[in-house]
Amino acid sequence: LSSRTRFDRKIVHGHTITEMPDVRPNRIGIDTGAFHSGILTALVIDGAMEAFLQTIPAPLS
Repeated sequence: LSSRTRFDRKIVHGHTITEMPDVRPNRIGIDTGAFHSGILTALVIDGAMEAFLQTIPAPLS
């Protein structure tokens, strides 16, 4: 996770929970801990464009 190596492609991964997506020059972590936070994150890549989609957690009842 601390590597600064620039790879031929950008790496997209999960399995390391962060509050928000973790965007670095060589990787993007998208694990926002949906099982606990209720926020599921997806990454949309269209050519050079990158965008995130996220669910909104349900209110506590």
